[in-house]
Amino acid sequence: MNDLNERVGAPRLTAKLGTYRWRVCAMLLAATTINYIDRQVLGVLAPFLQGKMGWSELDYSYIVTAFQAAYAIGLLCTGAIIDRFGTRIGYALAIGVWSVAAMGHSLAVGVASFAVARFALGLGESGNFPAAVKAVAEWFPQRERALAAGIFNSGSNIGAIVAPALVPIVALRLGWQAAFLFTGVLSATWVIIWLLTYRTPDNQPKLSAAERDYIGREPLAATVRIPWSQLLRYRQAWALVAAKFITDPIWWFFLFWLPKFLHAEYGLSLLGLGAPLIAIFLLADVGSVAGGWFAGRLIRRGWSVNRARKGTMLLCALLIVPVVFAAKANHLWLAVALIGLATAGHQGWSANVYTLASDMFPRHAVASVVGIGGFAGAVGGMLISTTIGLLLQFTGSYLPVFFMAGSAYLIALVVVQALVPRLEPARLEAFSMIPDTTE
Repeated sequence: MNDLNERVGAPRLTAKLGTYRWRVCAMLLAATTINYIDRQVLGVLAPFLQGKMGWSELDYSYIVTAFQAAYAIGLLCTGAIIDRFGTRIGYALAIGVWSVAAMGHSLAVGVASFAVARFALGLGESGNFPAAVKAVAEWFPQRERALAAGIFNSGSNIGAIVAPALVPIVALRLGWQAAFLFTGVLSATWVIIWLLTYRTPDNQPKLSAAERDYIGREPLAATVRIPWSQLLRYRQAWALVAAKFITDPIWWFFLFWLPKFLHAEYGLSLLGLGAPLIAIFLLADVGSVAGGWFAGRLIRRGWSVNRARKGTMLLCALLIVPVVFAAKANHLWLAVALIGLATAGHQGWSANVYTLASDMFPRHAVASVVGIGGFAGAVGGMLISTTIGLLLQFTGSYLPVFFMAGSAYLIALVVVQALVPRLEPARLEAFSMIPDTTE
């Protein structure tokens, strides 16, 4: 969508052309939602499983680290696999792996077997976003791709809300194994529907000629993959790497340790975790939208991109600082409010960090730069998981962890400012770029 007129005209145009491409988008939304539900099952069940299995804090951190290590490794290779086999088969392979891995949790009996299941889950789940982005590129003209990507990406927030509402009910009624089996079956069902229905526009018989022409009338620009080693010559890339490495681990903490914190500090039962976690992640949704909107509003009011982006990031970082006090909050809902404010701040921060890539790099390099950032965030998540386990094992207090969470974003912003005092486009040299030989 380029302007308001296009947005206003889009519904009428869609009505004439057909809506099959939006059915594809709905499949991508469903996949991303299931992705985050699968990811969060362990975190929601952690208080119960830790007691049942006799895990120490360090044991749990090893299990979480296994997922993050696999996710980081997967980011290095899943894009190439999806390019090699195409979106239909590549996406099905990724979700097939995580479906089997999710169900495999039900057979786990100890730290090692849970870690193996988490590792396999991380490998599979790392393919979701590369495959979804590729499907959007195949099925949507340039003007609609941002909207389609925004729709499927919202599945991460939906999944984060659905998991704490659904998982405890399934676990309490049918057993903890059933929660993992249920999400695995959801994933497997998606794979079957995907293989039966997904084709590229040129090979989809249910697509109208008008819609096929609309999708294909804007030819794709030549797609290239720039080697990471070459992008890392630029301080702009290191700014994104630093921001993701320092702050992404805090989001992993929120995903995987909040249920344990709420259980330990406030004695919440498995079912009692639902409302607080839903409230926290609803606030995160608000922050995700508000962070992008606020920076855009500042730019429209005449602020420079540099000032608007970093000003919004500073505001988000300041919103997260009070989370330090959540560790000692004397009331559950005060802690929920402080943590919810922090998750909102994180999502607003993340919206602007991702936009830094397009602020500083040409379009053909953005995906590669974001990939570097995602890898850095996953590596940071691995390191902080073990650190959290050690801190909790030997201090028994969440205060040091929340202190790290409250200070990380200001530290990251200082590093970003030091690396890129002004958001200037990187002047990429005419170095070799790898052609993307997709279907």
